[in-house]
Amino acid sequence: MPPILVIGSVAYDTVKTPFGEASEALGGSATYFSVSASFFARVSLVAAVGRDFKEQDWRFLEGRNIDLCGLERADGRTFRWAGEYGYDLNDARTLDTQLNVLADFRPKLMDAHRAMEFVFLGNLDPKIQREVLGQVRKPRLVACDTMNYWINGHFNALLETLKLVDILIINDAEARQLTRESNLIRAARKIHGWGPTTLVVKRGEYGALMFQRNGQGRISVFGTPAYPLEDIFDPTGAGDTFAGGFMGYLAGIGKADWSSLRQAVVFGSVMASFNVEKFSLDRLRTLTFTEIELRYKEFKEMTRFDDVVEWQPSWRV
Repeated sequence: MPPILVIGSVAYDTVKTPFGEASEALGGSATYFSVSASFFARVSLVAAVGRDFKEQDWRFLEGRNIDLCGLERADGRTFRWAGEYGYDLNDARTLDTQLNVLADFRPKLMDAHRAMEFVFLGNLDPKIQREVLGQVRKPRLVACDTMNYWINGHFNALLETLKLVDILIINDAEARQLTRESNLIRAARKIHGWGPTTLVVKRGEYGALMFQRNGQGRISVFGTPAYPLEDIFDPTGAGDTFAGGFMGYLAGIGKADWSSLRQAVVFGSVMASFNVEKFSLDRLRTLTFTEIELRYKEFKEMTRFDDVVEWQPSWRV
């Protein structure tokens, strides 16, 4: 089972939604990704935290299937983010961002990290993403995330990174912003031309779509709905949790053909659906693999339908 290398942020989040709030809760893109992926494969986390990073949070991560040799303790404070959601949980309003030790973070990979085959480049400066990838000897599958800040201010640098990436995982607004296309199929075609052969578009409460370039200008498409939940408390980190389930499953089975990618999208959706049930990582702390398997089966049943047999419309009789 090949391990996954992830580079991203570890943070403390302060979040308020109409259903409650959490203060100084463990978060960050690499954290959500790592905890989610750790249900499927070994994860090596490369990030930076400050001297104020809580020992209990270190022990929590260490107690998962996560290698923390690349988690650097630097002088200063850990990255902070504060945000607020209204009743439209697809839209977060950032109240405060403090980069702290993340501002000077320049990952230097250990020799064991350089040999890893599955790589996820979390939401960081595209130049840093490229520098990290340049340290990996022979990556077999590279996926990355980005956001509107890098799209707006570092577009050309992002395009250089995408030339080296197999899978881009972003939300629908970011896909449209990146390509200046309102139609996601046209957006996928443009992104495929920049390098990634696969685009996964996260659509929040509407599920996810995956587009893969398959030769002769054709695109294969797969979609899954979001899991219907009666109670949603906090969508923070749902996209990173999706990416963790997606990449974790692929690394766990050691392949990434079209059938496996489709299964990975469902597992990503399964993990994201659990994440939003509580604040921060609280639901993932108590989650079992039995629950994951059961919800995967529910996704399968929810999207299954039978062929029509021995029927034709009356107008054709």
